[in-house]
Amino acid sequence: MEFKHKPVLLKETIDGLNIKKDGIYVDGTLGGAGHSKEILKKLSPKGLLIGIDRDDDALKAARENLKQFENVKYIHGNHDEIKEILEELKIKEVDGILLDLGVSSYQLDEKKRGFSYLGNNELDMRMDKSQKLTAKEIINKYSEEKLANIIYEYGEERFSRQIAKNICEYRKNKEIETTEELVKIIEKSLPSFSKKEGHPAKRTFQAIRIEVNDEIKPLYNTIQNCIDLLKSGGRLCVITFHSLEDRAVKNAYIDAQGKCTCPKDLPYCVCGAISKGKIINKKPIIATKEEQEENSRSQSAKLRIFERK
Repeated sequence: MEFKHKPVLLKETIDGLNIKKDGIYVDGTLGGAGHSKEILKKLSPKGLLIGIDRDDDALKAARENLKQFENVKYIHGNHDEIKEILEELKIKEVDGILLDLGVSSYQLDEKKRGFSYLGNNELDMRMDKSQKLTAKEIINKYSEEKLANIIYEYGEERFSRQIAKNICEYRKNKEIETTEELVKIIEKSLPSFSKKEGHPAKRTFQAIRIEVNDEIKPLYNTIQNCIDLLKSGGRLCVITFHSLEDRAVKNAYIDAQGKCTCPKDLPYCVCGAISKGKIINKKPIIATKEEQEENSRSQSAKLRIFERK
């Protein structure tokens, strides 16, 4: 299947990076390289783009999409390891970093990957197909309490306890192997009125995917590491797609900006507040009405930008 992924908030992100033509930039979630292609168009041959992705299919597609450019390094890895990746490349600082979080359109559309609640496919949901933990293992091995907590916390599903209970009841007789089996269990777990709020399995599938790929826990530290790797004036652009991601990014930005707690009448700061830089947009940037109509994925997208001191 062809790797198709329409970049969200493209103009806003490229503008937010404030690209220097000879600079070094990192796309920590390379995907189909839609954002990266626009970054490279603004770079001179002296500039460099480092593209990181944990999905081999994405890296393969990116190489094809960016074959006209020579100043690109492709890294199979996780953006949570950005500090270690740059150390290995002997790069101390960069001019800008982009993180476009969440699952790509390709991963959702490629049904055999098990990300989608549509169709009947093996429960997988791994962004990096070389890792061991899959959705199938989580659904069949996690305790009822742990499942309920994950579905509630990561999926914000208010019927998480009933869903977890029914999953555990079902698997007593048979291992849950496919997305269709899981969807049917979820559907039976929800009251009829809640099914008017979109597909009944949407929130649970999101929660399981986040757990499989460990998308939330490291995010705060990843943002702090990215900020530390920026040169003075360098920028970090992060696109999120749900409230948990956005909250982690927002909190990391606020802490990195630092907050003086001294009384306002003091002539200078004595509380020791340290600032790494400034938040460029206090409110997240969202897609235009036109983009939201053209690309439904952009409807929940939020862009936050931070500039290093």
